[in-house]
Amino acid sequence: MVDQVTFRLQARPRGFHVVTREIMEQLPVLPDRGLLHLFIQHTSAAITVNEAADPDVLTDFESIFNKIVPENMPFLVHTLEGPDDMPAHIKAAMIGHSVTLPITAGRLNLGTWQGVYLCEFRNRASGRGIVATIYG
Repeated sequence: MVDQVTFRLQARPRGFHVVTREIMEQLPVLPDRGLLHLFIQHTSAAITVNEAADPDVLTDFESIFNKIVPENMPFLVHTLEGPDDMPAHIKAAMIGHSVTLPITAGRLNLGTWQGVYLCEFRNRASGRGIVATIYG
């Protein structure tokens, strides 16, 4: 069985956000076992899995990525959409646009502290489109 749904995550401010629950609310009943593939349809945001228990981790991710890829680098050429746009593309490429998660007993088989992150790199972004493909 293969099932696919497309939906939008609510708009969020720049930063790292745990969206596991919001994603699960958009999905049909999961099979007993299989895989869930999530793809974000944007070039200035990313999706990943990481620590979901301590909110300080989200803050630290934002700080690290802003230090590695700061805004207003004088050599950037793609600047028409604002100083946050090209750095957002670079950050998104570093993290990636998809994750694949195991499904076990009809639930995501994440580790105890893991959650799915929306990594929002724009200062003012709209909701982000997600394509979820369920294999089971």
